[in-house]
Amino acid sequence: MDGDPTLERIARGNGLALCATGSWTAGFAPALEQIVADAEKLTGSRPNIFIDASQLSRLDTFGAWLIERLRRSLTEGGVEAKIAGLSANYSSLVDEVRRVSAAPELKTPSLTVTGILDQFGRIVVGSGTTVIGLVDMLGAVLTAAARVVIHPSGFRLTSTVHHLEQVCFRAVPIVALITFLIGCIISQQGIFHFRQFGADIFVVDMLGVLVLREIGVLLVAIMVAGRSGSAYTAELGSMKMREEIDALRTMGFDPIEVLVLPRLLALIIALPILAFLGDMMALWGGGLVAWLYGGIDPEAFLLRLRDAISIDHFTVGLIKAPVMAAVIGIVACVEGLAVEGSAESLGQHTTSSVVQGIFFVIVMDGVFAIFFASIGM
Repeated sequence: MDGDPTLERIARGNGLALCATGSWTAGFAPALEQIVADAEKLTGSRPNIFIDASQLSRLDTFGAWLIERLRRSLTEGGVEAKIAGLSANYSSLVDEVRRVSAAPELKTPSLTVTGILDQFGRIVVGSGTTVIGLVDMLGAVLTAAARVVIHPSGFRLTSTVHHLEQVCFRAVPIVALITFLIGCIISQQGIFHFRQFGADIFVVDMLGVLVLREIGVLLVAIMVAGRSGSAYTAELGSMKMREEIDALRTMGFDPIEVLVLPRLLALIIALPILAFLGDMMALWGGGLVAWLYGGIDPEAFLLRLRDAISIDHFTVGLIKAPVMAAVIGIVACVEGLAVEGSAESLGQHTTSSVVQGIFFVIVMDGVFAIFFASIGM
């Protein structure tokens, strides 16, 4: 019978039969919603309820979802509810709706020793998987770079220049502004505290060494990880979702050579440039505050700065920059290529890219600090 949907209630001993008839499709959505809402109130009225779908004339995904929702609602209310009478086609549709809409089982973290060890083990395994993925990407990039060196015609100069513009020249305003302000803050705080000991001039030493060796490159690398690293992950993730990367492989192109290598090379070139710019802006900001707030005139500032720093301080900062750029680029590309087919996955991997990028930048800065201290630089 093809017509308006109904859900007739028929008592059968201690149980109850709900006989669904008519067309359970999206076209009757308001009526079906009301029918199912009324039927869900039967929770606890009978020990078992039987949903008879043998008289359905039509059923689409919306109707199948409502039937499954009714069954689940009754079951959660302590009633034994079953669906029967579905044809083969309708039965497979209901089964698929049940599988897709099944709520994932939420496991509450256990505070026992076993539970804590389990969580720790999962963290260790996840960290190991991340490191393996980064090493695998590094190997793939080196292999692609070797192919480009052997066959220079395969190098994509246009793509590299485009990404260099995006990650370097368009980042100049924000990098210059932030590093200028950081230089101002460091200088002001240094003068404020050194003034208590009558040692205002030593703020120049602190500013020069701190900016050139640590703060300048570290701050710029963190900004690049948040700005360009997230952009790389989002771009590659979107390509992965639209199956553009699979299309490249089908056409015989290596995605690492086409997509990853130009981005990574642009980042390695851009970060030392931005770090140099950041150093200069931080020193300028610090010198300006030292003059206006601390009374240290520019000539005295420059003379003290020349005596306080050496070329080694500047070299140490610039050596760190390309390594940090490579780490940021590899992390961003690994996370981008790990995106699956949903917007949620894209958001998660983009967030993970920024967090991991900043984490590895700080770790690399610590490693470099230990290394340069050990060799006397």
